[in-house]
Amino acid sequence: MTRVSYLCLIGFMIFNVYYGSAQSDFPYQQPDNIILALADAKPAPTIRLKHDASLAILLYRNAYKSIDELSSPEMKLAGIRVNPMTNAPGRTTYFIDIKVLDIATSKEQDVQGLPSNGKFSNIVWSNDQSKIAFTNTVADGTELWYLDIKTLLCKKLSNATINAAVGNVLLWNKDDESILATTLLKERKPLIDSRLGTPTGPVISENEGQKAQNRTYQDLLKNAIDEQNFETLMTSEITKFELIGSQSLYKKAAMYVGINFSPDGNYLLTYELKKPFSYIVTYDRFPTDINLSDKNGKFIKTFHQYPLTEELPKGFMAVRKDKRSIQWRADKAATLYWAEALDGGDPAVEVEYRDAVFYQDAPFDLSPTKLLKTKERYGGIQWGDDKTAVLYERWWNTRNERTLIFDPSNPNAAPRLFNERNSQDNYSDPGNFVTKRNQFQTYTLDLTEGQLSMIGDGFSSEGKFPFIDQYSLVDFKKKRIYHSQEKNRLEQLVSAVDIHKGLYLTRLESKNEYPNYYIRNIEKHHLKQITYSINPFKVLDNVHKEIIKYKRPDGLELSATLYLPVGYDSSKKEKLPMIMWAYPTEFKDKNSAGQVTSNANEFTFPYYGSPLYWLTKGYVVLDDASFPIVGEGENEPNDTYIPQLVANAKAAIDAVDALGYIDRKKIAVGGHSYGAFMTANLLTHSDLFAAGIARSGAYNRTLTPFGFQSEERNYWEAPDVYDAMSPFQNADKMKSPLLLIHGEEDNNAGTYPMQSERYFNALKGLGATTRLVILPKESHGYAARESILHVLWEQDTWLEKYVKNRILEVKP
Repeated sequence: MTRVSYLCLIGFMIFNVYYGSAQSDFPYQQPDNIILALADAKPAPTIRLKHDASLAILLYRNAYKSIDELSSPEMKLAGIRVNPMTNAPGRTTYFIDIKVLDIATSKEQDVQGLPSNGKFSNIVWSNDQSKIAFTNTVADGTELWYLDIKTLLCKKLSNATINAAVGNVLLWNKDDESILATTLLKERKPLIDSRLGTPTGPVISENEGQKAQNRTYQDLLKNAIDEQNFETLMTSEITKFELIGSQSLYKKAAMYVGINFSPDGNYLLTYELKKPFSYIVTYDRFPTDINLSDKNGKFIKTFHQYPLTEELPKGFMAVRKDKRSIQWRADKAATLYWAEALDGGDPAVEVEYRDAVFYQDAPFDLSPTKLLKTKERYGGIQWGDDKTAVLYERWWNTRNERTLIFDPSNPNAAPRLFNERNSQDNYSDPGNFVTKRNQFQTYTLDLTEGQLSMIGDGFSSEGKFPFIDQYSLVDFKKKRIYHSQEKNRLEQLVSAVDIHKGLYLTRLESKNEYPNYYIRNIEKHHLKQITYSINPFKVLDNVHKEIIKYKRPDGLELSATLYLPVGYDSSKKEKLPMIMWAYPTEFKDKNSAGQVTSNANEFTFPYYGSPLYWLTKGYVVLDDASFPIVGEGENEPNDTYIPQLVANAKAAIDAVDALGYIDRKKIAVGGHSYGAFMTANLLTHSDLFAAGIARSGAYNRTLTPFGFQSEERNYWEAPDVYDAMSPFQNADKMKSPLLLIHGEEDNNAGTYPMQSERYFNALKGLGATTRLVILPKESHGYAARESILHVLWEQDTWLEKYVKNRILEVKP
């Protein structure tokens, strides 16, 4: 065979694999070596810093799972996915190595005794942070281990008996000499394969007039066998493991989903699921007993019983009627506090106060004390001391957010308003309060010299410049003690290490410098680097990157991150194909919608779902393009979703075209999840794009009839809105080739694989150019290396055919 004939044959084979048949099943493909090298870059370790910044734990992982790992057995029940062989979540990203970083010397130290081929998760510091506990998942279960940081020695405390199915699996005792863990029953009921056996009758659900307007949950219980399997998987004992090697039963069997000591360690809360189960909501709304025990595990009382909650009032601000958010007060030895709705949990009810907050001290035998009432929905408390705490309130419908300071010792004193803002207004965000470890080794407000400190992101129209502010507790007068001046790098202040010494943990990066951690001393103006991760994407170092700003026809300010491809000569202004990637967001005001939160100094990181790979293939990339959908006042954002969507896209294209970089006839648009929904709509309702890529989206809104994304109205309240927004209902208007990709096991609310399958069938039946790729074993986000490389190959092939080498019709 001649070389020419051979190449022709290979070309025909590749064409036939991709385009030769209407339906095919063929092996995983890989992208070319340029994209492959970027995709296979080794990830940097995760860092867990000790509170005094003397050392850190470095946790290493692989970039991806393998399809073999993803193909392990998995049971999907009541909103959880568990591997029945390991009694652990089936899709956990495991760490494979642990090291200790000495901050003073920047030396990474190996630990001794780690199991080979380890799969580590559930990493938990001891109370004094001298040790860490962790689990190791093996073929037949999950083991308990711990690391003594001083000696750098690891020790195994259990065989593969840990039940890591759900909840906080591990809990250190306050003396740090033992660990509580949920463990398997020695004689556990066998799990049943629901596909086997003969049915004994139908599965029946009924309703007697109640309204249960729930989101479209996946992985719900379906029958009695599911119920039995769920109970079997969730049932555990709590075992006490002494570090010296002994173990003993601490709490008898129950369906534990959480365990939590009081700050002084004298009381334990356990969260225990009860029957009846539900077939329409996930396990977090099943009946749950919150039980109180002493430090030895002896039962004291049932503190509260949550009923089965299948019905809630409509709206994102709807809550349970009874106690909720039951927690330990961080500044007290053993005090529980919680919120209760004063509006029956119904946001439609007009009341002066929405919630009340109560507390009860140990030994929990006196009546609860009412602490305060909230104007809007209770959002949490940060505790300081007897005189100072912070209260958060919010109301989603208006995006209003209130922060108040109150005196916990005086329930009669009204909370003082500290800040009130639109939660989407990033420019006005004051930041987060600085906390410190107290005598109970829990975190409370740092109230140094009668002041509160806050660390803020520092978003502004000029860029992102983090800050540290101090506020007087008397009059809330502000003093700025640090404001980042980094012009060529992006800074993110992570946390305070010691505000008395001016020490803060920060992260710095630039478009070519991989993010690394530093200790910043704002008193001495000193910066000490503590991690040294190296940029694995050197091929992208000289890529031009900038934030461009432009406007919609209605004057709304928009922005995006513009990248020019590797080797692009700006002086020649060659017009190239472009990929636009975006994700729509709903707003209630134009001011917030027009704010810029992207930064040109952010490291150029081509993660698995990114369009940045195609900078190596001659494409301009417009990433994170602003796609606000605004509805002010009584108007809802989705009332004008389609015209706003198209206006956003056209404004972005016009802006880049005005710079002279692109061929307007060769533009692709893409997105994941709600971004996929956006992509399908843009290809349906505009002629702006040559092709599109839609991953793991929902396309028929009648299949999510009780709300989706930020839409509170149900289908029967706004049928025209649902229909107008649904690409499926408008499939006959499709104008450009669309690549659909979906995980076979997608568990995200509303994005069933059926969404892509039915949409593909509609497009195919109406003669559109489309391709559907179903990824075996994958969920909403993709995890297996084989899957991710295949997705990159699919996208690359689609872009080459329908965008870069687009064949335009010639009109006679």
